[in-house]
Amino acid sequence: MAILKQHEEFNADSLTEKVIGIASDMVMHDSGFHFHTIKAQLLYAPSGCMTVTTSDRQFVLPPFRMLWIPANEVHRVSFRNMVAYRSVYFDMEYAAGFMNSSLKVLHVNPLMKEIIERICFWEWATPDDNQENIIKVFWNEISHAREEKLVLKMPEDRRFKKVIEEWTKRLSMPPMLKKLAEDTGAVEKTITRIFKKETGLSYQEWRQQWRIQRSIELLVEGNSIGEVAHILDFSSDSAFIEFFKKHTGSTPLQYLIKNE
Repeated sequence: MAILKQHEEFNADSLTEKVIGIASDMVMHDSGFHFHTIKAQLLYAPSGCMTVTTSDRQFVLPPFRMLWIPANEVHRVSFRNMVAYRSVYFDMEYAAGFMNSSLKVLHVNPLMKEIIERICFWEWATPDDNQENIIKVFWNEISHAREEKLVLKMPEDRRFKKVIEEWTKRLSMPPMLKKLAEDTGAVEKTITRIFKKETGLSYQEWRQQWRIQRSIELLVEGNSIGEVAHILDFSSDSAFIEFFKKHTGSTPLQYLIKNE
């Protein structure tokens, strides 16, 4: 078990145990890009919301979602709000018998939530019979966990990667297509073609998907519907609610309640 302080460093690759859990309460955290050479990682927060960025994707993790990160996957974990951070590391060869080597956002049911808490707070040692039984239940639950699509493909073109990094730093809304063309010097048709090729979405579709990710983050942080609608430039609360329901199948309040 490791209960980490805000700025305390931790290197999972330096430990030999096949299952290692850590826990921490943190705020305003940015891990920077890194990877684990011999450990796969399960990332989860029972409260708060995390953003995980890889070389070409961005994931949002509200409290009812977890992210499986294979060994050697370059990633960056960041959040601005208070987060109850939980991370479980698995020996790469051991985990390969249960999970394939791909990034996955998975639903966290109440049983999985309790199992992760148990693993993150037990001592690092050769697991006893009770712990082994808990790990068996963990693998059974994760094998049946529903995969979620809270992922946004990022463009590879360096002009757009640069401006997206700036939006992220300043928490800025991605501009409309015309403004992006002015900011980058690229014509609108070129932007649309590049985004479609590199993300599978037109720029406007990509921008809407970004708004969904950001709205989930803002709602989890405790912002009201009116505050989220204002921050994300919706014309009214009802316009935001309609947009959110169109993309998630639920109103903002229903989305949060049904996933508690």
